[in-house]
Amino acid sequence: MNARSRILLAVLSLCAAQAHAAPLTSPDRHISVDVSVSNNGNLTYTVSRDGKPVILPSALGLQLQGADLSSKLRLSASSPVKLVRDSYELATAKKGRITYSANEQTHTVRNAAGQAMDLSFRVSNDGVAFRYVVRAPKLQFISESTSFAFDPATRAWLQPMSVAQTGWMNTNPSYEEHYQREIPVGTPSKLGAGWAFPALFRTGDTWVALTEANMDGSFHASRLASDSPGGVYRLAPPAAPEVFTKGALLAEGKGELATPWRIITLGSLKTLVESTLGTDLAAPAVAFDKARIQPGHASWSWALLKDDATVFDVQKRFVDYAADMKWDYTLVDADWDRKIGFEKLRELVQYAEGKGVGILVWYNSSGAWNKTEYSPKGALLAPAQRRKEFARLREIGVKGVKIDFFAGDGKSMIAYYVDILNDAAKAGLLVNFHGATLPRGWSRTYPNLMTVEAIRGLEFTTFEQVDQDAVPAHAAMLPFARNLFDPMDFTPMVFGDIPNIKRATRNGFELAESVLFLSGIQHFAERPEGMATVPPYVKTLLQDLPRSWDDVRFIDGYPGRYAIIARRSGDSWYVAGINADGVERSVDLDLSFLDGRSGTIVTDGDTERSFTQAPIGGGKASISIKPHGGFVAVFK
Repeated sequence: MNARSRILLAVLSLCAAQAHAAPLTSPDRHISVDVSVSNNGNLTYTVSRDGKPVILPSALGLQLQGADLSSKLRLSASSPVKLVRDSYELATAKKGRITYSANEQTHTVRNAAGQAMDLSFRVSNDGVAFRYVVRAPKLQFISESTSFAFDPATRAWLQPMSVAQTGWMNTNPSYEEHYQREIPVGTPSKLGAGWAFPALFRTGDTWVALTEANMDGSFHASRLASDSPGGVYRLAPPAAPEVFTKGALLAEGKGELATPWRIITLGSLKTLVESTLGTDLAAPAVAFDKARIQPGHASWSWALLKDDATVFDVQKRFVDYAADMKWDYTLVDADWDRKIGFEKLRELVQYAEGKGVGILVWYNSSGAWNKTEYSPKGALLAPAQRRKEFARLREIGVKGVKIDFFAGDGKSMIAYYVDILNDAAKAGLLVNFHGATLPRGWSRTYPNLMTVEAIRGLEFTTFEQVDQDAVPAHAAMLPFARNLFDPMDFTPMVFGDIPNIKRATRNGFELAESVLFLSGIQHFAERPEGMATVPPYVKTLLQDLPRSWDDVRFIDGYPGRYAIIARRSGDSWYVAGINADGVERSVDLDLSFLDGRSGTIVTDGDTERSFTQAPIGGGKASISIKPHGGFVAVFK
């Protein structure tokens, strides 16, 4: 029997259902979910779009200590379908004001011992979400059966998880690997530690992005398992070392245990790029002073100048640079406590305030889970000490913190993130996590979370040429995967030279990143000397660049090849595009939504390090993007 026959036999056996709930459809009726319990008690679901299968029969269920809710189940009840509506605002996302509408139904299943589990599904016009809830006096997670089965012809764009306790100073995993692009489903992860969310797939004419949301600290973060035989991807837990020192690895609770929402965004590529499901399913915002939610742009010395630049005089110069660029912040990086000190930091804060610039400072999150020595280290581990540290920063006028070197995705580590976010919110501080997990919708729940690294960003390209050479294709993946729902601190944009590295991109590509990449605070890598080489119109564009966006439109693109996206701020539209290929790309742009208004396009000049500027119309336009080049068009 060949592989396809075995898959077909497995699908047919799963379809032999004893109990079958009525299909749950999206409000527009294009997406449908079927939930079944087979004759042998296996709980499964399928997802279809316009009658075509997208997720083939796939397993559901949990195993908890003393409660097997993964097999020998029966469907005991299904709730009436109800319409769920929600609306919220975000300062760090692709849209400022967001509405969500979905049909919801909850199924209750019981095992042979009569123990119950609720399985809730929500189906919106852009995807499906589901989660499990179990109630008992004491709950301890063992494993999860959840799977996502794809047709064998499906292709995947996936980021491998790195192996825990590997990498520089044992700092992995940090969601910092290169994507495997357009691989056959069933391809094992080359590192053996799983695949990171969001995971992107194309099956037939439907694109699918898998992720999760609503992490409150009671559950660990998941990933897709390394092996996916026959195109069946299962959820997998984090590795044993991914914990706070002596903390729990897997979920546990008392009274109730609710998993995060498992999210399947699906539709056209346009649907995915414009979707907000990754935050729609997150918890509502905690209390935070709205006046302090200040997204913006930041100067940052460490990107190109490294450790020796974290001294008072250099940081003062970068404050002047930020003020000249009309940027909002300067980030003071590692070892500032030893090289500058609190008293001189207070002086720097006061100097920056006089220039209209806020100061952000770096912290090392870590305890015993890695070997990093950068400081301040250990100051955030204990709740009382952390609150005292945050209060001190607030007192001297620091606006926010960048916190680095987390251990991974264990339940206790997720709880550590959440505790930091809550304490920072109470102190009125903005937060940027580095060396960190995917935020999974936290920017909605915690308005003070401005950005998270969780990507192989620019800093890696300053260490080795191999990472620099990979930038074009890597960057062209990010609007379709890592940056699809959550803010991302890639730290983009260099126009000049990178020490000891030959840049792989043209200047237009670098400029386009400032619009394509979403981050509540965009930390720009370029230093004053490099910025001095650009024409005045480029500098003006960056001075006037919006701090947040009100709307998004996908124009064109293909993961890892090219991306063209329009973003609106107020009445102004910014259209940005990059070409990852080594040959020039001609593109027909449909900008008819701009009502025929005229704009200006800034793109690559005759050389790799030059620009050119020209008028562009807001209807239909044909443009050429140079190899590894890009553009930004502004319609005000």
